Amino acid sequence: MRTIIFDLDGTLADTSGDLIAAANVCFRSLGMAVLLDPEQDQRIAVMGARVMLRVGFERNGVRSDEDEINKYYPVLLEAYANDIDRYTTLYPGCISAVERMTIAGYAVGVCTNKSETLADDLLVRLGVRDRFGSLVGADTLPVRKPDPAPLRAAIERVGGDQGRSILVGDSVTDRETARAAGVKSLLVTFGPDGRGVEKLAPDALLHHYDDLDQVVSGLIG
Repeated sequence: MRTIIFDLDGTLADTSGDLIAAANVCFRSLGMAVLLDPEQDQRIAVMGARVMLRVGFERNGVRSDEDEINKYYPVLLEAYANDIDRYTTLYPGCISAVERMTIAGYAVGVCTNKSETLADDLLVRLGVRDRFGSLVGADTLPVRKPDPAPLRAAIERVGGDQGRSILVGDSVTDRETARAAGVKSLLVTFGPDGRGVEKLAPDALLHHYDDLDQVVSGLIG
């Protein structure tokens, strides 16, 4: 079966606002005056919780080693889990596109470096969990993207054919995951990196979900 696997953060949904808000909960609890900015720091947000903490500490002139980052990592995750969908929005047209591809006979799933529990909860809260036949998160397997195993698992769990599959993502991590798995890569230009993803030389670019059908057909038929 032809298969389309989607990344979540920066691909299906703009989650940066809630991620940044969770990081700022940590910084406020420590009395730090310099917070992450929801507009300027979107790219930092999708790079992960530990990166946000490290950047926040640096901006406040606080030296932090891995022990310090690990200490506040659970605090950030708890804050995020408690308020995971306040600012998060699905990108325009994404669910309509997913539904069209399903009707056309494609299997669809999600492969993300967000924990499976958090990803599942977010998709449920957004009302779209049932649109995806598989969900593989950062902790579903012992490894995470860019290791190809999570992508392969997401394809297998929807009965897909790896040779006729696409990973839709927004970052170098997604490009490298697809390459390692021998799967076509399709990078969106409306994520945090914008058209900067062109330099990653994916198999194709997606400028709007209205175009998904045509682009996918050109890649795997």
